[in-house]
Amino acid sequence: MLPNPGDWQIILLTLKIAALAVLVALLPALLAGWVLAGRARARWIVAPLVNLPLVLPPVVTGWLLLALFGAQAPAGVWLRAHLGVTLPATMAGAVLACAVIAFPLMARAIRLGVQAASHDILAMAGSLGAAPMDRFFAVGLPLAAPGLLLALVTGFTASAAQFGAVIIFAADVPGQTQTLPLAIYAALQTPAGAATAARLALASLSLAVLGALTAEALTRRLRP
Repeated sequence: MLPNPGDWQIILLTLKIAALAVLVALLPALLAGWVLAGRARARWIVAPLVNLPLVLPPVVTGWLLLALFGAQAPAGVWLRAHLGVTLPATMAGAVLACAVIAFPLMARAIRLGVQAASHDILAMAGSLGAAPMDRFFAVGLPLAAPGLLLALVTGFTASAAQFGAVIIFAADVPGQTQTLPLAIYAALQTPAGAATAARLALASLSLAVLGALTAEALTRRLRP
């Protein structure tokens, strides 16, 4: 049950959208992860906002994106008028929807990485004569690296598996926004689509298993 050329197009588009979504979410996730790893007072304020996409139904997230960036929404009108950018029913919209869903998972993973690079260890390196940049690159970054990698893996896997937010905000446009989950759903709507759905589901399952195994390996490295 090997993928045919049409399947590969969908798989490659899924990988492209997931990779771009991770890049879009990375900087906000870094900032949020750093705050979550800091003082408890800041966590009480930031954590609920960061975790909101995790507890909202994905279709609600897609609806909120439409309300913010739709054709008649103020942000959508401004983007189209000043930058010539339209997000709904485009690949850019699919990337944004996936990035919003991936963001809290990435922030939580980065928080683990930052906590692994504890201030006590960095202070000890400083007491031994290490300069600030040396402490960051030689001590802090290697300790935080598993968390950063975990963020990339979990964000990528979640983006590749996203359905609800993408179909609401970016629609199901073959070659533009039709990722694996959307293509599986579309195949199941046709009488002869069972074989296509099975092939695509197998590809999606393979990506999910690979991501889960990688995430577990990185999580083990973060445990004390």
